[in-house]
Amino acid sequence: MFIVVVYFLCGLAILVAGAESLVRGSSALSLRLGVTPLVIGLTVVAFGTSSPELAVSVESALSGSSSIAIGNVIGSNIANIGLILGLTAIIRPMQVEKTILSRQMPIMIVISLGLWLLALDKTLSLFDGITLVAGLVAYLFYNYRRTSTEEEPETIEVIPDEAVTLKNRTLACVLLIAAGLAGLVGGGMLLVDSAVTMARIFSVDEAIIGLTIVAFGTSMPELATSIVAAVRGESDIAIGNIVGSNVFNMLAILGIASTIHPLSAESFSHFDFVVMVGFAAILLPMAWTSRKLDRVEGSILLAGYIAYMLYIWPTS
Repeated sequence: MFIVVVYFLCGLAILVAGAESLVRGSSALSLRLGVTPLVIGLTVVAFGTSSPELAVSVESALSGSSSIAIGNVIGSNIANIGLILGLTAIIRPMQVEKTILSRQMPIMIVISLGLWLLALDKTLSLFDGITLVAGLVAYLFYNYRRTSTEEEPETIEVIPDEAVTLKNRTLACVLLIAAGLAGLVGGGMLLVDSAVTMARIFSVDEAIIGLTIVAFGTSMPELATSIVAAVRGESDIAIGNIVGSNVFNMLAILGIASTIHPLSAESFSHFDFVVMVGFAAILLPMAWTSRKLDRVEGSILLAGYIAYMLYIWPTS
C-alpha cells in the first residue's frame, strides 16, 4: 500500500511540474510569436492550469476508467469553488470584476447545466464530445472578440515572469514545452494507475476516487495560482482563474476525452451533478453582494465542500 501512495504522490508531483513547464514554455513562445498577453491568459495559462485534469482524464478514457475521467472533472469543479475559492476568500476577501459577474459566471452556470443534460443518458458519447469541443471553440472565439474590442485590463496578464525572460530563447521554449508534455503524459499515467490500484485495495468505487483524491490532486495548480493572486491583491486573477478553469474542464477535458473514447457516467448520481451546478450557481449571488467574496461567504463555500466530501466518502 505504501508504494502505491508513493507512486500516486510522484505522479501528482510530475503532473504539477509538467503543467508549470508547459505554461512557461508556451507563454514565452506565444510572446515570441507576437500573441497578446490577454489571449495568452485566456488560452495558454487556462490550458496550463487545467492540463493535469486533461492528462488524467484522457489517460483514464484510454484505459477504460471512465469513472475517474468524469469524477476528476466534476470533483475538480466542485473543489475549485468550494475548497479553493472558499480558502482564498477566508485568507483574503476578494473584489469581483463586473465582467466576471455579468459574463463569465453565467457562462459557467449554463455550461454546467448543459453538461448535466448531456450526461442524463449516463454516457458522454462521441457526439457529446464534439458538442463540448464546439462549445470550447465558441467560448474562446467569444472571449477573443470581446477582449479585442475592449481595453485590455492589466489584471488579465497572468504570465509567468520567466516567460518574458525566455521569449527570445526559442530552443529553451521548445524544450520546456516538450518536457511539460512528457511530464503530463508520464505523471498522468502514474497517477491514474495508482488511483485505480488504491480503489481496488480499499474496495472503493473509482468514481469516489476520481471525485475526491484525484480531483483534489489535479486542482493543485488552481489552488496555488488563486492563493498567490489573492495574497498579492489580484482578486480578478484568483476568481477568473477558477471560473475559466471550470469552463475549460467541462468543454475541453471531457470534450476531448469523450471524443477519444465514449465515457460512462453510470457510477454518478444526479446528486453529483446537482452539487457541481449548485456551487457554480451560488457563487454568482455571493459575488454580486458588494461585488466581493468575504470571509463569511468563503467559510460557507468551504463548509459546503467538506460536507459533500463527508457525504460521498464511504464510512465502511
